[in-house]
Amino acid sequence: MGPLRGRSAELGQLLEAMRAAESGKASLTVVTGEPGIGKSALVRGLVEQAERRGLLVAQAAAHQTDELSPLASLAPALRTGTEPLISTDHFLELAALNGQPLWLGERLADLIGRRLDGAPALVVLDDAQWADPLTNFVLRIVIARLSRAKVMWLLATRPAPGALFDQLIDAVRGQVPVHAIQLAPLSTEAVLELAADRLGTPVDPSLTVRLGGVQGVPFLAEQLVAGLYLADLPDGLVEGVRRRVSSTTELCQALLRTAAVFGSEFQLEDVAVLMGEPIAKLSGPLEEAIRAGLLADGRSTLGFRHELLRAAVLAEVPPSAQRALHRAIADQLLASGQGASAAAPHILATAATGDVGAINTLRKAAQELLATMSITALNVIRQTFELTLVDDEFRLEVGDDVVAILLITRQFAEAEAFAADLLGGTALYSGPVSPDLRASLMLRLLPHRWATGRLGQSELEVPGASAPLAERLRSYRVLARLEEPFESSDPVAAGIQHLAAAEQAQRAGRYADARDLYRQARVAAGEQVGSHPAIHIEIAELFCQAQADDLVRALDRLKELLGASDSWLAPQLSALRAQLELATGNLSGAADAAHTCIRWSGEVHDVSSEPIARQVLALVALLQGRLSEARGQAAADTQIHALLALADGDTSAAARLLDTPLDYPERHALLIQAATATPDPKIATQAADLLAAQATATPTLTFQSTATLVAEWITLTHYPTPPNPKATTPPSPSGDDGEHGDTGAAASRARLAEVVDGLQGSPRGLLPAMAEELFGRAELAHGERAVGVAALERALQRFTELGATAPAAKVQAVLQAAGVRRRRWAAVQTRPVSGWEALTPMERRVALLVAEGHTNRSAADELVLSASTVGTHLRAAFGKLGVNSRVQLTRLVLERFTSPPNA
Repeated sequence: MGPLRGRSAELGQLLEAMRAAESGKASLTVVTGEPGIGKSALVRGLVEQAERRGLLVAQAAAHQTDELSPLASLAPALRTGTEPLISTDHFLELAALNGQPLWLGERLADLIGRRLDGAPALVVLDDAQWADPLTNFVLRIVIARLSRAKVMWLLATRPAPGALFDQLIDAVRGQVPVHAIQLAPLSTEAVLELAADRLGTPVDPSLTVRLGGVQGVPFLAEQLVAGLYLADLPDGLVEGVRRRVSSTTELCQALLRTAAVFGSEFQLEDVAVLMGEPIAKLSGPLEEAIRAGLLADGRSTLGFRHELLRAAVLAEVPPSAQRALHRAIADQLLASGQGASAAAPHILATAATGDVGAINTLRKAAQELLATMSITALNVIRQTFELTLVDDEFRLEVGDDVVAILLITRQFAEAEAFAADLLGGTALYSGPVSPDLRASLMLRLLPHRWATGRLGQSELEVPGASAPLAERLRSYRVLARLEEPFESSDPVAAGIQHLAAAEQAQRAGRYADARDLYRQARVAAGEQVGSHPAIHIEIAELFCQAQADDLVRALDRLKELLGASDSWLAPQLSALRAQLELATGNLSGAADAAHTCIRWSGEVHDVSSEPIARQVLALVALLQGRLSEARGQAAADTQIHALLALADGDTSAAARLLDTPLDYPERHALLIQAATATPDPKIATQAADLLAAQATATPTLTFQSTATLVAEWITLTHYPTPPNPKATTPPSPSGDDGEHGDTGAAASRARLAEVVDGLQGSPRGLLPAMAEELFGRAELAHGERAVGVAALERALQRFTELGATAPAAKVQAVLQAAGVRRRRWAAVQTRPVSGWEALTPMERRVALLVAEGHTNRSAADELVLSASTVGTHLRAAFGKLGVNSRVQLTRLVLERFTSPPNA
């Protein structure tokens, strides 16, 4: 490679980014410029420097035809060089994931990360404006995932505002530094130096004058020197190429014209077949074209030396000849078995409006592309639709294809709008609409409307539709709770009604019934119009399966689906995994899955699962005593705010936990906290009643044990002695009316012990520890110190092993209050020395009351303390919070709580 002229500043920027990558600072650099401005030369200059410095270099260039092949643009970079980024076996493994872009990106990032293992690398994609959609999507994930690797990513592109490429840049911005380099025309001095390099001699005055006409474009300067650009003509490159081509043999000219229609890259075998000439006869003309500076031999393929040269050759081919060649190429590709998708660009270049044969081939091409290149499939079917006649009923059939592919590519709003225009007598389609086609279009949209809670707003009847379609629409009325179930012979309609019954069972808390009904609905699901995707149904089924105490198998199946199912559902799958990991007590696994859900939600632009992920993160933070983090994740979540208030010593917040929805993560654990934290027996009894109702609806070990646990706890805590006959408190939840005093207490303690024993094998890691804690506290309260301490120590050990430092700290405090002494306690998180988390529960309660306007005396009355004790707590809070007045304390509380903490 000759010297890089006029680009020292730009090369310096690239070298700076490369050195940063060597030191562990990954980045993305985007070089932008018009065709011929020297992007590829700059890229080659950096690659040369990287190889000298010993970096692993992976490079490729995209081509105009790449959009038809999944990962066509990036794949060569993965396999180039003596030490490719991806081994052959792993590369073949990736091919199976082409239809699941998220899983593909995650797997590719993992493989590249392991391959580099701390080594620096340069990854280059030239002509990125032509990168296929899958390459663009996968790069978003891989660059973000490898943000801490020693990788410099370099993309060279023409300006193309609003393209997929811009979405890639926007997606990684914030994950890694993004540098933009805009190439301007070369200076006159640089152009002259470039020309001298090519000539090997100084530039003479006449050439200097002509070089002034290239306007600083290095490609044109090189072509002028080579005789392919005539600077004194308006269209100098086309004229120069025309003259060069005319100087070759007729067979070479035919070869160049045919190749120009094929595209920027082509196989000599394909061109030979189209020309009707043996390959051997074309070897001489091929050598002519290469010597003329027009073609380059890339070993596996041939191509024009620059896209501008191909365009110049193509400009000399009459439009009628171009159409004939495109049609011949399409016929040849179809006849050779390369598929409708390979022929699609050539058909689109020649098809006329109303050409039914071309339209049907293009519909087939869209279906072929759909599994691996859904965005390309959508582009093809949209162009196909435009070839149909506006009043032809055939247009409606193709429109049905458009809606189906829009839904698959998750462009739901556009699918609904397009369907509405098709059926609404607009300018989009003015022909007749048969009842079956109307019903079919509606049924395509209904699964998404169901998933987004808009089923009740849909039109669910089409007079005159065939029996199967009419029954499916009627079944959606059942699903929308607008009609009672009915007998149906159509399997799709029957499956929808199973789904309706499953939802009803789940709303009632009958999780075992719901699980079985979801399973029936999933088995009935198929590919027919109106069917719900089986994976959507299985997600609901797995949630109910876990709630029905088949937690381990549900989690195992969920792990299988993650990486093997529809990657667009990755956020929902990760959100469910976060819930199930939390249920097992795997707090780190739950947090990891929740963070993954949030990250993947951004990747697929679907944030519907993010609230669940943030609930799990808040619950994990609460269990680990990180209250500020929990508050940051809480948003407007009523349950999290109630738990935070309880942590701050506000026991009245327990009442707000009674409204916890049935499907809230670990609802039974929240109700246990509500019952055991409140001093109000009525609230505790309501929590017990909710748990008892859940145990009746789904009589599993978890629900039955928690119901018994809370009922006996309330009996022992709120009704420890025979009640006064004149008292107005409600009866004991355990059914013990207290007439036998100590005998009843002993029976309740015995039942608590049975619950503890029964939960020892539970897969729900935190639940046995909670039961041990309540049993230990009950035993201590009734004088059984040895039994109580043993139970509390088991609870402490369990909580500590699970990383639940907040409940562990509470249990440790109970043990210490009971006189238990150890040289070293378990690694329970220590309280900070300053800030809100440094306050004790009573100091927090005092601080909140003072911030609400209480005096020391009124706060003392509220807390049943002396005013001096309140003053002591307040002074301690002032010191830990770094304030010295009630006004500053109030301001701090208002800043911390977006709404009043006791609201």
